[in-house]
Amino acid sequence: MPAPEARVLGLQCLRCRSRFAEPRLFAGCPRCHAAGVAASLTVEYDLAPLASAGPLTFPAEPRGLWRFRALLPVRPERPPSLGEGATPLVPLDRIGARLGLPRLYAKLESQNPTWSYKDRLCALAVAHALELGAPAVTTSSTGNHGASTAAYAARAGLPCVLFTLDSVPETMKTLMQAYGAAVVSCATSEARWALMRQGVERLGWYPTSGYAMPPVGSTPWGVEGHKTIAYEIAEQLGAAPAAVVVPSGYSDGLFGIWKGWSELAALGAVKQVPRMIAAEPFGPLARALREELESPVPAEPPGPSVAFSIASRYGTWQGLAALRQSGGLGVALTDEGILEAQRALSREEGIYAEPSSAAALAALMQLQSRRAEDAPFHPDDAVVLVITSGGLKDPGASRAWLPEVPAAGPDLDAVLATVRDHYGLALGR
Repeated sequence: MPAPEARVLGLQCLRCRSRFAEPRLFAGCPRCHAAGVAASLTVEYDLAPLASAGPLTFPAEPRGLWRFRALLPVRPERPPSLGEGATPLVPLDRIGARLGLPRLYAKLESQNPTWSYKDRLCALAVAHALELGAPAVTTSSTGNHGASTAAYAARAGLPCVLFTLDSVPETMKTLMQAYGAAVVSCATSEARWALMRQGVERLGWYPTSGYAMPPVGSTPWGVEGHKTIAYEIAEQLGAAPAAVVVPSGYSDGLFGIWKGWSELAALGAVKQVPRMIAAEPFGPLARALREELESPVPAEPPGPSVAFSIASRYGTWQGLAALRQSGGLGVALTDEGILEAQRALSREEGIYAEPSSAAALAALMQLQSRRAEDAPFHPDDAVVLVITSGGLKDPGASRAWLPEVPAAGPDLDAVLATVRDHYGLALGR
């Protein structure tokens, strides 16, 4: 007897709740767009087949994301997998003690195949592209999303065209090109989105990221891959944490993880759901919550952010929905706070995170810096930081807080003196 699976009903608008059978809706809800609102779509399921099968369990094999196929919208016999998922949940003992949170954890998504959590999204998106018979895949990216799209396109044997920005570090451009993608550079985000839209609408390319203006997030079929982060955390902790902190640009990860928790709760697999916390450089979601706006309005950033991967002035409907439904928070960040968090993760816990990933800790540090009675989390709360990618994606950013490497000197005594003077470490007897 086949294992029970959730039944895919189609796409549903998060705002007006309209339902659509057409799978190639990549620019948000057309009805809300006609009303002048950029609203996100999500995949709608009938969970009854799983609910009626008793307590929710997932098979032990295959290891990784595709263990959870019963709650995924694409279920190929041979998915274009690179072994994504099954990332560790690591306790942050030193930082947790300093913040008064002894149950603080990091979900290390940098251990995915292309070293970021985008692999979960792109595994689903490229599988869906194959299912639809798309002639090529495309995306608009400053690095992680593009590299992941290129890798999974290569795995699936599909051509790939990537649109990036002139300002993107060479490390990221190299990473995207290395997988065989055709990478082209644009002066502005708006220019790359316009070109990408033409490829999708004229040539049938499959977009793994969004291209609508204002943004609505990535293809809803791919966003479903981020749900598996919630499923894994639930298994690793044995329950839901009090909060999950997610670096957020267009909020694919934030919303996907929240949706995963919502489904686990609906199926009785967890007794509570966590608050979702959006770590965002410019704070459009934080402002929308604070001012009780129907939808986010563009922020006016003071300048570029060191967390360039998530440095969007636009919030999305899906991000705001995740925060409102979970009783969560948006936290606007500074470069100083992000680099302080990157340094703390590296030196106190041995985790070298990209600045955009360290934003999760920066947001938590900012929240916990309030007076004890005003801090949102307390010592008995479990809190999970999603570390979305590794520091080698943007090593140049770390030079802001790293000293130059000194010469060794002629003997060990000279080395000990250099280590003492340059690094402040007294190691001699």
